Amino acid sequence: MEITYNCWHGCHKKSEGCLHCYVYRRDESIGKDSSIVYKTRSFDLPLRKNRKGEYRYPSGTVFNLCFSSDFFLEEADPWRNEVLSMIKERNDCRFFCITKRPERIHECIPDLEEFPNLEICCTMENQKRFDERAPIYLSLDLQKKTVVIEPMLERMDLSRYIKQIDQVTVGGESGEDARILDFEWVKDIREQCKKARVRFVFHQTGAKIFVNGRLYHIPRNRQHQQARIAFKD
Repeated sequence: MEITYNCWHGCHKKSEGCLHCYVYRRDESIGKDSSIVYKTRSFDLPLRKNRKGEYRYPSGTVFNLCFSSDFFLEEADPWRNEVLSMIKERNDCRFFCITKRPERIHECIPDLEEFPNLEICCTMENQKRFDERAPIYLSLDLQKKTVVIEPMLERMDLSRYIKQIDQVTVGGESGEDARILDFEWVKDIREQCKKARVRFVFHQTGAKIFVNGRLYHIPRNRQHQQARIAFKD
């Protein structure tokens, strides 16, 4: 079982990849201010039980953590330790999060070895952010180091740090105002990973992808599917 676990909601745009943030886009459609950070009603979700006194979400559940915020956001400092306690208690489940704030990971979780069931990925949308965030993120004592290039905004060279990475995940941008993903950039990252023997995942095409001289507009419900079939070998 896989479930989204947004223990708090709201964030602050940090870099170029945040320009068309899907959280801001959704909140704006209902008149909500995404910059206001608050605990959600789902805060204690991993520990909720049914009438039999059993955990509602069974052993093996994957909790996608803080997908409407950033787990390492400063405003969440008063609440984070309580969530970490829940993660430790539910050591029979896996918790997965993606951050743009690798510089805060060690400050917020001094001993990462205490949380083997917490997988922390870092997103780096262009060369500037890769060069800035990769050395910080890759220096941490994490069991698995996944770099997420989504939305990918330009051709990137990962060679300086690629041998320290376990997985690279690439994707485009969603929404009507999405910036174009050039498939040549994706293929180049794939080749870099192949040479370094690093796992590569093409997660989604985004709404607009340029392939062989042609711009394609991909419906939201087909973006993951089209990415899966992009590489047949």
